[in-house]
Amino acid sequence: MPNRPKKPCAVPGCPNLTQSRYCQDHQHKEQQDKSHRHRYYDEHFRDQTTRDFYHSKEWQRVRRAALVRDHYLCQHCLAKQRITPADVVDHIVPVRVDWSLRLSLGNLQSLCNPCHNRKTAEDKRIYGEGRGKNFSPGGSGPRAPLSVHKVPFLA
Repeated sequence: MPNRPKKPCAVPGCPNLTQSRYCQDHQHKEQQDKSHRHRYYDEHFRDQTTRDFYHSKEWQRVRRAALVRDHYLCQHCLAKQRITPADVVDHIVPVRVDWSLRLSLGNLQSLCNPCHNRKTAEDKRIYGEGRGKNFSPGGSGPRAPLSVHKVPFLA
């Protein structure tokens, strides 16, 4: 399979060519960018209750249990007989739809980033989009669970 053509490093003034965003000398910038994006998302789009949940020891414990259960493999890819490492533990029924399922191992699946992005887009189409959309004004959890539809590509 042919390689993609090299392009200039994203750091202004860097003369190095690379196939990714940054050259070897500036790979640390990739992690800085990712950290900045995640921090920005947490501060501007995620409500405080959800932010606290994803930083809790309980979530870290159940997340690790889901990865171990799934052998650190993407479950959507595995269903298509492809072996792909999992990057994300996803809530099958989103937290904002049913807060009570947030720590239920049966509501978690390990996914790779591309599958998680597709699943999230499908969730937004089904349940609606928007920060805190189904949360009560106090941020203590959802008002009432929405009806849960079966996601076509999960069947």
